[in-house]
Amino acid sequence: MNNLDKKNYKKTILLIAMILLPGLAVADELNQANTAWVLTSTVLVLFMTLPGLSLFYAGLVRSKNVLSVLMQCFAITCMISIMWLVGMYSLIFTDGGAVQSFIGGLSKAFIADMGPDSLTGNIPESVFFMFQMTFAIITPALIVGAFAERMKFSTMMVFSACWALFVYVPVCHWVWGGGWLAEMGVMDFAGGIVIHITAGISALVAALVLGNRKGFPTVAMPPHNMPMVVTGAGMLWVGWFGFNAGSALTADGSAGMAMLVTHISAAAGSLTWMVMEWIRFGKPSVLGIVTGMVAGLGTITPASGYVGPVGALAIGITAGIVCFYAVQIIKRHFHIDDSLDVFPVHGVGGIVGSILTGVFAAESMGGLGLGGVTILHQVGVQAVAVLATVIWSVACTYVILKVLDSLMGLRVSEDDEVEGLDIVLHEETGYHNL
Repeated sequence: MNNLDKKNYKKTILLIAMILLPGLAVADELNQANTAWVLTSTVLVLFMTLPGLSLFYAGLVRSKNVLSVLMQCFAITCMISIMWLVGMYSLIFTDGGAVQSFIGGLSKAFIADMGPDSLTGNIPESVFFMFQMTFAIITPALIVGAFAERMKFSTMMVFSACWALFVYVPVCHWVWGGGWLAEMGVMDFAGGIVIHITAGISALVAALVLGNRKGFPTVAMPPHNMPMVVTGAGMLWVGWFGFNAGSALTADGSAGMAMLVTHISAAAGSLTWMVMEWIRFGKPSVLGIVTGMVAGLGTITPASGYVGPVGALAIGITAGIVCFYAVQIIKRHFHIDDSLDVFPVHGVGGIVGSILTGVFAAESMGGLGLGGVTILHQVGVQAVAVLATVIWSVACTYVILKVLDSLMGLRVSEDDEVEGLDIVLHEETGYHNL
């Protein structure tokens, strides 16, 4: 019997069983609609990094560093993909035995025993593997924005690998792999804690440890290519539908609602930031409206599978206000050179969204329900998760950076920084006529 005959035989037996035993629940049967949607979402999330985030960040830096940012995002994508195969996936999504509350095991290192027919729920495990990989890719790529224009490429690669292993893997397991935060009942639908808080907090630590770029804050360092920024921002917005709606892992109303609230929050965040800027500085800027979009998207991410449209509107408006002021405080008051505003947008947005999830997920607030617990209880769980993630991210990121600084150095020389990383590190230029 060939493979096709075997598959047809299995389908025939299954059909007969369903007819003769109508009450029989067939577990883990492949759902083609869900599979198609998660496949599509996987492409959308990878599209967020390549080329969405890459272009967004590249346009924000000065022209002499445009290729360095594109290179960093591309290299991180390749490296995390291999690390995911080797062991990251297994450490997050398998049973860790006695240490399951904190970390998984290595039973699926190199995706052992995964075949075409292996399922996670009712989608192929290979599809789930790829979908989750794209989340792991974009998270360290976000941090690039904090140390743009001054970190050694070699150090950046080692830092990103260590950070993924010691920060992303444990926190992701705590929340999505059945760890201690999952046992507490934390709500993080698509990565407000796992992605935005870890990346945002670590970005702040990196900016503080590396120090400011030469000339900051007295020398103006405007984006060199705003059309590139807006192009990247548009790609992020579209890709975010895969990020949030794809996290439903189903092609049904839950994915549709996640997509709807994601869009509403992005629009609300954009318009709110635009108005805040208009009031504060007299004119609305293109940079402001796209930054507000990212704030709205990052803040709705943890809540996207739990809240309704009204809750999304409130979260988006809150994101636009809070993240706008966070940027002003970090840059203008404390003079911290988080080059591309990773902490005030992603970190602060992730924290705000994670806390507000416990509020707007309640049925009384138009959400889908808190599973029988009170708003106060759920907000408490969310706060514990946020605090634990902040502490872990700060401690691990600081140690990693300090160790790497002593071993290989973090920054390029001052002369190299002035010349630009494109020529110094890659012997290339993005614009030959400049």
